[in-house]
Amino acid sequence: MTLLQPTRITHVDGSPIRALVVDDEASLSDLLQMTLRYEGWDVKTAADGQQALKVAREFRPDVVVLDIMMPNVDGMETLRRLRANGDDVAVLFLTAKDSVDDRVAGLTSGGDDYVTKPFSLEEVVARLRGLIRRTSLVLGDADSPELVVGDLVLNEETYEVRRGNTDISLTATEFELLRFLMRNPRRVLSKEQILDRVWSYDFGGRSSIVEIYISYLRKKLDPLGGPMIHTVRGVGYSIKPAR
Repeated sequence: MTLLQPTRITHVDGSPIRALVVDDEASLSDLLQMTLRYEGWDVKTAADGQQALKVAREFRPDVVVLDIMMPNVDGMETLRRLRANGDDVAVLFLTAKDSVDDRVAGLTSGGDDYVTKPFSLEEVVARLRGLIRRTSLVLGDADSPELVVGDLVLNEETYEVRRGNTDISLTATEFELLRFLMRNPRRVLSKEQILDRVWSYDFGGRSSIVEIYISYLRKKLDPLGGPMIHTVRGVGYSIKPAR
């Protein structure tokens, strides 16, 4: 997987954000660790709640990605113990459960946000960046949350998109795809790169799904001012201002 440079956020003193990833699925922990390190963050992992509590005491993370369903000490109990120790670290719950009851239980137990598996890496990163930005300890490379390519503007905080003076309504997947393209203007992104960053880490479908969603975006963007997303045959896709 080839990763491309994102906009960085850091502590105000320039030191990296500290993130702790807690999941008993090693492949998933490794993938999240690699993704967050690419964001420029200092990342440690733990395979269970007991180990997570020990690492948290020593590492003092700014944010924790916490799986709910783990053997022995599960995510809910891990968070309860963190809070009992006076630790108010931001926590993003990560779980295969997606019922309303589970979501409510996670948030009312002291969690700050909730993502269900399978998930997009872009979504996890965006949620974590949102949690971090709520604190007074970080500084972004830019004051604006907006990505701009030509007359196309995407706001990463409000999830609003407009071209010129026209607002554009996108589905969650269309938004993530457009965001990835706009974070890398004029770069040619392969279907494999797009699948890795926009769709779930274990996505088993065909790469034709990328073509379908590129088509969806073009239908919404092109009528407002000409083509912006271009196909480089045999390589991938890029976005640049319309001529």
